[in-house]
Amino acid sequence: MSKTDFLFTSESVTEGHPDKVADQISDAILDAIIAQDKFSRVACETLVTTGLALIAGEITTSAVVEMPAIVRETIKEIGYNDSSVGFDWETCAVLTSIDRQSPDIAQGVEGRGLTPEQGAGDQGLMFGYASDSTENYMPMPIWYAHRLAERLAKVRKDGTLPFLRPDGKTQVTVRYENGTPVAVHTVVIAAQHNPEVKYEDLKEAIIEEVIKKTIPEHLRRDNPRYLVNTTGRFVVGGPLADCGMTGRKIIVDTYGGRGYHGGGAFSGKDPTKVDRTTSYMLRHVAKNVVAAGLARRCEVQVAYSIGLPDPLSIMVYTYGTNIIPDEKILDIIKDTFSFKPAAMIQYLDMQRPIFKKTAAYGHFGRTDPDFTWEYLNKVEVLREKAGLTEAKIRELQAR
Repeated sequence: MSKTDFLFTSESVTEGHPDKVADQISDAILDAIIAQDKFSRVACETLVTTGLALIAGEITTSAVVEMPAIVRETIKEIGYNDSSVGFDWETCAVLTSIDRQSPDIAQGVEGRGLTPEQGAGDQGLMFGYASDSTENYMPMPIWYAHRLAERLAKVRKDGTLPFLRPDGKTQVTVRYENGTPVAVHTVVIAAQHNPEVKYEDLKEAIIEEVIKKTIPEHLRRDNPRYLVNTTGRFVVGGPLADCGMTGRKIIVDTYGGRGYHGGGAFSGKDPTKVDRTTSYMLRHVAKNVVAAGLARRCEVQVAYSIGLPDPLSIMVYTYGTNIIPDEKILDIIKDTFSFKPAAMIQYLDMQRPIFKKTAAYGHFGRTDPDFTWEYLNKVEVLREKAGLTEAKIRELQAR
């Protein structure tokens, strides 16, 4: 197998996975706060375990929200509504421990520090990535892993597979030839279920109602392996089986291991947090570069120092798929986009209660109109600045 022929695997989890329960609670609280006070500073962390949801963090806001009610409603929507599964929205305890944002951080974010401009809320590095593997410019393995996880939730909620419970994980291995995804090699499903269903019935139902209705037939032409609940039983799940915490599924949230990750989580963080807003912005930039035809794959990195508005560095890497030099693509990006925190927040219209729905099935690649970072509104601008017509781009790509 050559360097351009390989197998690559990505995983996703359902909304009932304990870590994702925590992410959704954190973002639900963020949404409730930012709906009342768009200038709130929110760093909300959630821990869920048997019979308990613990909310902690630093929040500075004029908003007044009933956190226990938000927590319970989120758990209810996910589907933990029976104490027999070990976690119940009505009976679980909800504890909160909230402080205000550090004044030392606040002065840098609010332009009262060493610079009068709004600065980054922390040091750090962020990445954005896009490829032409799918129509949504996402790597194929994570794209189908997310869709399988969504399908598990759908057939559970609509009664198609009533024996399913909220927890679950998916995994997709894709075969690449000459660097291009050509077929699904293996699908792994771990689906929580009630104790009454027989294993063979569950396996057959998952294959027919989840896998085959999600993975297109042309990608299944090589007779992929289907591995379902490979311990033979998955009755005990959710927070009863595993402690869940905000921010532990950062690769699920992004690109499934294709491309790099700066390490910062997203959920529970208001838009002043560069971990979140810059990662969204860089996804937007990379996606527009690929959609414009300047490269088939694009990765962009930005780094910051706390309190300073301008990035310390900006890097573009196109994995050799570029039709013009990466240096020129970088110059075009710098000329087109601002990476100052205040500018990104305004450009992406981030001060809105839109975050809870990002917290399951991936922050990127989805078509929700609230996800402004997915807009392809700079394609023609990038082509014009590159001095290339669409026809010329197709010609260069064909070489």
